Formats: sequence, structure tokens, C-alpha cells
Amino acid sequence: MALKCGIVGLPNVGKSTLFNCLSNAKAQAANFPFCTIEPNVGTITVPDERLNALAEIVNPERILPTTIEIVDIAGLVKGASKGEGLGNQFLGNIRECDAIIHVLRCFEDGNIVHVDGSVDPVRDKEVIDMELQLKDLDTISKRIDKVAKQAKAGDKDAKKLFDIFQTYKTHLEQGKSARSAPVDEKDKELVSDLYLLTDKPVMYVCNVDEASVVNGNAHVDAVKNAVKDEDAEVLVLGVGIEADIASLETFEERQLFLDDLGLSSPGVSRLIRSAYRLLKLQTYFTAGVKEVRAWTIEEGMKAPQAAGVIHTDFEKGFIRAEVIGYDDYITLRSEAAAKEAGKLHIEGKEYIVKDGDVMHFRFNV
Repeated sequence: MALKCGIVGLPNVGKSTLFNCLSNAKAQAANFPFCTIEPNVGTITVPDERLNALAEIVNPERILPTTIEIVDIAGLVKGASKGEGLGNQFLGNIRECDAIIHVLRCFEDGNIVHVDGSVDPVRDKEVIDMELQLKDLDTISKRIDKVAKQAKAGDKDAKKLFDIFQTYKTHLEQGKSARSAPVDEKDKELVSDLYLLTDKPVMYVCNVDEASVVNGNAHVDAVKNAVKDEDAEVLVLGVGIEADIASLETFEERQLFLDDLGLSSPGVSRLIRSAYRLLKLQTYFTAGVKEVRAWTIEEGMKAPQAAGVIHTDFEKGFIRAEVIGYDDYITLRSEAAAKEAGKLHIEGKEYIVKDGDVMHFRFNV
């Protein structure tokens, strides 16, 4: 599955620096608005210790982790929904993403200018929210105009869509995001082609200084309070520190640096794991002498659909799946031992794949 997350925020909050840490690309980071004009795109590997543990047992020719695409979207400003600061282009870039990583400045530093003159992450969040909401309102209003005549003429499908659109419109007009609109999942599917910006899952990254990287600060507390009613992830991360960690050559050096700060793992690793939770994703593995590989699927996906992530032919011609639970594989140390111990299960089309399953698919096309 191709997964794409867009990094958004006001200018100078640390977006491009975070992008560099995530992707090891070198997006320009400068102390003025609109430094990023075209979105930078980087593909990053998803850290998963289980992959290495399987590889130690199988000793494959290659190890292939799963990946996420990260898009560094230029700093939005007030008026972006009306085209300010190349706003329409930037908002279009967000539309193509599966989730939004919203970076908020939660540190004081007189050497780094703030586009609004002072540090207030809750205000900054509301600025971005409003621009995205206004764009969604524009999208909804145009669609209402299209279906209104058909609805009045008695078209039942058009009437249903009209009612759903009106629910979203009323909600957005109240300054609320589409993701919290009182619309059930089936009705959301009917309007999924709108790609509403504020319907996307969101993660707030509180960018803090070194002193606040473990326990946060008053700015972080304010953000957590502001989003407590949202179904959103909040991550405290020192983007500058992450840049320092990323610049170190060896794993040992990075670990010593983390230990000194009182951190167990780099913030970027926590961010990627949070993105998985946010999008309700999980991983299964294939393990053989050619390769040990991680595959990303949605929670609740059945075996044929999981097989289709490898190749569409696997789904079309699915016969069965041979499944070993991750813990069983690690304990028993081989597929043969798992089979002998009765821990290799033969599963059919209705099997719901579990996170960490080690799978082999039988198919016929």
C-alpha cells in the first residue's frame, strides 16, 4: 500500500527540518516565509524491530521494510484558501495525502521569526484549521449547487447527497473540521470523491526545545487541551534535536545521544509508529531465503486482500494462506518447527490478518 503523509504548518515552525530528518533529503530550511515553494517528497522506511528478528533467523539475501511517502508542503498562511501565498497549489498537495502531520511551534527563540510575531501554537493551529475548513466549505458549496436541481426534481440519490452535503456545510460553517461531522461511515463513503482536507486523520507534532523534549511545556499542555475532543495523535518532538541525531554516523552514537536526553528512541521513529496508529494500519511479513519483507495493510483486512498487496494475481487466484504468528515463529525458529508444533495454520478467504503474522499464500491464476 502506498501511504502518503503531508507535513503542514505555518512558516518557520520546523516542517522542512522535520522532513529532512525523516527522509534524509535536503529540503531547504530558511528563516523566512515561503521558503518551500514546490512540495518536497521523500520515501522513508518504517522502523520495525520484528523485521530484523525474522531476518536473523532466516538469513535472507535481502531485507525489505515497508515505506511511507512524506510530502513537505509549503508554509500555509492566512488567506491560503483564497490563493494567498500560492495557497491553492499547496492545498491541492494536501488533498493527495492520506494523513496530515501538523507541526506546531512550541518553543521560544528570538532568533527565529514567527510569521505572526509571537509563539502561540493554539492560535497557529486555528489559522491552519480555518484555511482548510474554508477550502472544504468552498468544495461542498460547489457540489451542493450541482445536485440541488436534481434533488428538487425528485432524484432520491441526489436528495441523499444533498442532505449529506448540507450536514457538512453546517458543520464547517461552525468552524469545525469535517472529520468530526455527524455523518456515518457509509455516508462518508458516498462523498469520498470530494477529498475533504479536514476529513483526513491528523497528528499534531509539538516542536519543542531540548529542555522540553521529555516532559513537554506550557505550550504543549495548551495544544493537548485544545485538541482533547479530536480523534488525533499528539507527539512531542524536538525537531532540532532530531536533526542532530540524524547527522550522527553510527547507531551507537545516536543511542548515546538519546540516553543523554533521557529518550528511548528517536522522535521520528515514534512519529512513524503514530502515523500507523492514526491510519489504522498494521504489518504482516513474508519470510524466505530470497527475502524477508514487511507489508502494510489496513486493520481488519482479510487474507485475499492482504495477498493482493503483494500482487493482484494473488488476490484473484487466492486458494489459502499458511500463517504463523510472529511470536510462534520467533520462539520456534523456523517454518518447519512451527508446522511440527502445530503452530502453522491453514486459513481461507475469511481469515482476518493479525499484526505480525508471517504468511505464505497459495494461489492459482
